[in-house]
Amino acid sequence: MANITAADVNKLRQITGAGMMDCKKALVEAEGDFDKAIEILRKKGQKVAANRADRESTEGAVIAVVNADKTAGVVISLNCETDFVAKNETFVKLANDFAALALESASLEELLAKPYGEITVGEKLTEQTGVIGEKIEIGAFEKLEGAFVGSYIHAGNRIATLVSLSANVEGGEEAARNVAMQAAAMAPLALNEEGVDAETIAKEIEIAKDVLRQEGKPEAMLENIAKGKLGRFFKDNTLVNQDYIKDNKLSVSEYVKSVDGGLVVTGFKRVALA
Repeated sequence: MANITAADVNKLRQITGAGMMDCKKALVEAEGDFDKAIEILRKKGQKVAANRADRESTEGAVIAVVNADKTAGVVISLNCETDFVAKNETFVKLANDFAALALESASLEELLAKPYGEITVGEKLTEQTGVIGEKIEIGAFEKLEGAFVGSYIHAGNRIATLVSLSANVEGGEEAARNVAMQAAAMAPLALNEEGVDAETIAKEIEIAKDVLRQEGKPEAMLENIAKGKLGRFFKDNTLVNQDYIKDNKLSVSEYVKSVDGGLVVTGFKRVALA
């Protein structure tokens, strides 16, 4: 039997983040072989991941990052089960590491296959599920490209947003951040009227018609009046038409034009924990 020292156990713990006893048991089983011990711990992680597959991972950290020339960004969520884990410094660092790799990935599948140290991102998730004892997964992956892209992460890493503008202009970085903050706070359904799907519009018209019926309006007039009420719905629920939170005398679109007359918001992404 290999002589397993406290230094060996501590070394494996530093490499993997697993508990002392788990590391000792893995080293004993592997007869002192570190690579085999790491594999044993990963297998333990896979088993834990399978056992916890039906658990809800509604806590976590949401991170948004943009590339160096501000033309593309990504927002991801690294999800876990408890707020205690979500606030852990190591967990938040892992979320930031994954976000940086996501910026270089075209899809979630590509991100999961990216190298992270000597293993892949997907394998790291499985490993951390075993180490932490909670279901750990990437719950959201959203990318955005544009002439200028800005980001915002709300305190506590529970909401993060990206916003793209039509041009890189003086004052554009502050404007993009302000609009990204707007998107975080006001949770718009779409960028503008054209972005609202037909099913949502039909549902809103039916709701308005039901209210009008209760008010005693003639059936023949309901459709036109209900469609007229859509204007308020669009104002409340589309980003460019919302009242700007820092100056409600302006819409978001008007605020952006006050920065530069030709500037418009071209897109946004918002990810929030439940």
